[in-house]
Amino acid sequence: MTPSNPTYQYVGKSVLRNEGRNKVTGRAVYVDDIATPGALYAKTIRSTVACGRIKDIQFGPGIPWDEFTVVDVRDIPHNVVELIKADQPVLCDGVVRHREEPILLIAHPDKGMVENAAREIKITYEVEPAILEIGPGAVQTEYLIVEGDVDAAFASSDIVFEETYQTGSQEHVYIEPNGFIAEWQGDRIVLHGSLQCPYYVVKAVKMCFGIEEKQVEVIQETTGGGFGGKEEFPNVVALHAALLAKKSGKPVRLIYDRQEDMACSTKRHPSVSRVKIGVSRDGVLKALDFDFQIDAGAYVTLSPVVLSRGVLHAGGCYRWPAARIRGRSFTTNSPPYGAFRGFGAPQSLFATECAINAVADRLGMDPAEFRRKNFLHKGDKMPTGQVLDVEPNLDAMLDRVIAMSGWAEKRASMKKGSGRGVGLATILHGTGFTGSGEVYLQSRVALAGRADGKVDILVGSTEIGQGTETIFRQIAAEALRLPMEQVEFHKIRTSAVPNSGPTVASRTCSVVGRLVQRAAEQMFEKLDGKSVAEYVKANGSLRTETQFEPRPGLKWDDATYKGSAYGAYSWMCNVAEVQVDPVTATPKVETIFATVDIGTLINPTLAYGQVEGGVAQAVGWATSEKVTLRDGVMANCQMTNYIIPTSVDAPDIQLEFMPTPDPFGAFGAKGVGEMPMDGPAPAVTAAIGHAINKTISAIPATPEDLIS
Repeated sequence: MTPSNPTYQYVGKSVLRNEGRNKVTGRAVYVDDIATPGALYAKTIRSTVACGRIKDIQFGPGIPWDEFTVVDVRDIPHNVVELIKADQPVLCDGVVRHREEPILLIAHPDKGMVENAAREIKITYEVEPAILEIGPGAVQTEYLIVEGDVDAAFASSDIVFEETYQTGSQEHVYIEPNGFIAEWQGDRIVLHGSLQCPYYVVKAVKMCFGIEEKQVEVIQETTGGGFGGKEEFPNVVALHAALLAKKSGKPVRLIYDRQEDMACSTKRHPSVSRVKIGVSRDGVLKALDFDFQIDAGAYVTLSPVVLSRGVLHAGGCYRWPAARIRGRSFTTNSPPYGAFRGFGAPQSLFATECAINAVADRLGMDPAEFRRKNFLHKGDKMPTGQVLDVEPNLDAMLDRVIAMSGWAEKRASMKKGSGRGVGLATILHGTGFTGSGEVYLQSRVALAGRADGKVDILVGSTEIGQGTETIFRQIAAEALRLPMEQVEFHKIRTSAVPNSGPTVASRTCSVVGRLVQRAAEQMFEKLDGKSVAEYVKANGSLRTETQFEPRPGLKWDDATYKGSAYGAYSWMCNVAEVQVDPVTATPKVETIFATVDIGTLINPTLAYGQVEGGVAQAVGWATSEKVTLRDGVMANCQMTNYIIPTSVDAPDIQLEFMPTPDPFGAFGAKGVGEMPMDGPAPAVTAAIGHAINKTISAIPATPEDLIS
């Protein structure tokens, strides 16, 4: 692990995480822990067919329905879940577009009676044919990037390689399922929830009920993980709880159990990538033609931006004199797919890296040396036309991971088909929102001094296990020249904290953290040598606020999809070492070696934890986490048959940080949260292929798939 930076007091130090003690001692309060006297327990009644129309709804005998609050589509002021596109109804409008689509909401003071009542509601349908695969459905969103004369570049290539790659869906398996508590206080709604993006919920509730933003208070309780699964989906849960609370006049608790959460919530988008590569005999890449397709499900949700990031990362870490990258998302009758760590980049980079390994094999070249010959360097142009203004140092990172892993020796000693193998992948990941996204967000943060001498950090960026509270305190304390004990992270409630943008896109530390740093620097100047308590006593208040400002020279055209897609990139090289059982064909990922550039490490231990967790999650996606779909819906909705890596299964992770600081990130930080998801899967499948002498073009590569 990279040592801490001795020039700073807090930045670069592995200080204890802010919320850690409460979590490990059981004192942390999750939404289901909140006492709500007089509250009703709620449940969602969902469709059992993938496509059709509702013919009839019958409420069975033996249930005191007059004691229940029942909400249907007629009770909704504006039946839309507001997000990118207003196409998803809060409750089914009569036309069923996917299984598990919410149709009714019920609530009662007795939780057991709610469960019994749900079983007595019978819905009949006029069933219609469902579209459950990528391709037959309507194209929802499409992007096209073209750089250079692609056809001419292929014509001049000595070798043309083509292959199709597929990636499966993936369940988030956060520690805590989705849940909200809703209570109307007059014309104002208060929502306590497990979520990533409080202002998403504010917008959705405001639009649904036709009320002002100030009438919606969203409070984030301790949140047991998100990984993207609590980005947009909590909007739906919050709206359902709010509707029941409105109609009943009582507080409402809508807390999912694990099975319901896994069945109805968003997942990683399945993908199909058709990759065509032109190359010279001496190993110089000439042309790329990449057709990237994802299953969006029944509604848009965040699919356009997931597709966008997948398309923008498809070129990988390589120089392409000519490239054509096409991306399409397809509407199907599956539940909507949504945000998941990596946000489209893991899917496209899996295909790119698998293809690079295959081309190296076709050329008879070492995959490491083939990559080295084609790596991006400062001054090189990417497929969007973006010219790299910093040196990625990929050569040095590759050298180091090769040395760490003993790549050359293992490649020589592990013969193809021997049951042991090694594989390589090199990847990049853009920090923050794409192109003009950060400008559109106009994120804000504030710092407020208190009479007791402490400073509150006021942000809308959430702590979901990644260490937001801790790193923001480190950043603010460093810039304020104050002890960390004097800097506190304010509880996130939208009436008190500004909109800092969503907690997504590897932007929290680098982008929002930079705003925290600037606000702290402004406060330090304002104090002018006084203590916080002295200043507040003399002036009555102390507050600084900052808003996002674009870095100079960053230009992006949304219409042509050309320009600088991201202001900064993080980089990672992975080597995977795998053993495949000769009898069961079970792959065991023994070690993942990695070199990582995420800029300045604000907290090395937390950074290591982010990479370690991402690697484990990626190994699961690559080898065992198979979402079995039935009528487009996850059928294996239990932890007994959806297999994630445990501590026994997780590989040994040997990691070294090789930072190139970003001058526009918080103290030089770049994004870390998503990138570790991108590289391990293609490295692991390359190693499996090496071990069994078989091309792996789809994941997860389960034993059943490897045997077939």
